[in-house]
Amino acid sequence: MARKNNRKPEQTRPITFTRAYTDQTAGSVLAECGRTRVLCTVSVQDQVPQWMYGKQQGAWLTAEYSMLPGASSPRKPRDGRTSRPIDGRSFEIQRLIGRALRCAVDLSVMPEVTLWIDCDVLSADGGTRTTSVNGAVVALYDALLWMEEQKQLRNWPLRGLVSAISVGLCDGVPMVDLDYHEDSAAEVDLTVVAASEGKLIEVAGSAERRPFTGEQLTTMIGLAQTSCAEIRELQKKVLGI
Repeated sequence: MARKNNRKPEQTRPITFTRAYTDQTAGSVLAECGRTRVLCTVSVQDQVPQWMYGKQQGAWLTAEYSMLPGASSPRKPRDGRTSRPIDGRSFEIQRLIGRALRCAVDLSVMPEVTLWIDCDVLSADGGTRTTSVNGAVVALYDALLWMEEQKQLRNWPLRGLVSAISVGLCDGVPMVDLDYHEDSAAEVDLTVVAASEGKLIEVAGSAERRPFTGEQLTTMIGLAQTSCAEIRELQKKVLGI
């Protein structure tokens, strides 16, 4: 399968992070990966969930994800409209984002607050969940800086950055960062989330048409880890660390 803009199988689309995109939350980032654009914000709520009351376990972090109606064609109905429940895909993605970012921060050393990660897809062309993770951790870093400025942190809680990428088999060829057209045609589609030292946080996916081998899985994970390392360098560059 020929890729748009003659992209190589191991090459991601252009990725950018625009910090302080809004000024209403502790952290906000516009994350862009090709034509996919996600607004990632982090709000700090001065309480923890009820199930944590009195346990002195530190902070909590949770995520919400939504694709705006005009982010794709045809229009996607808005979650919650006229009692419409959140769809299964959105629920799955927001849980993925929450798990990934909880691996990035030591919540036990933080005060009893809830960090709300909101990822709203403005434009979708594949990779919305991975772009959400990649942008959200940059927004989280800025939110922690804000908390430090407010003297709410005794210790710096971020263990390291996390990054994510999609990888799949298209016409039998392993490729990273699948756009919508590639994702729709892929025989295998995986999502890989990696920690700052390269260790894996999550590998999720399945075959769409035919089974794949362990060797192919190893190749795909290796390509994904390389791409995740490149994304972390972009994150570090935009954060100046």
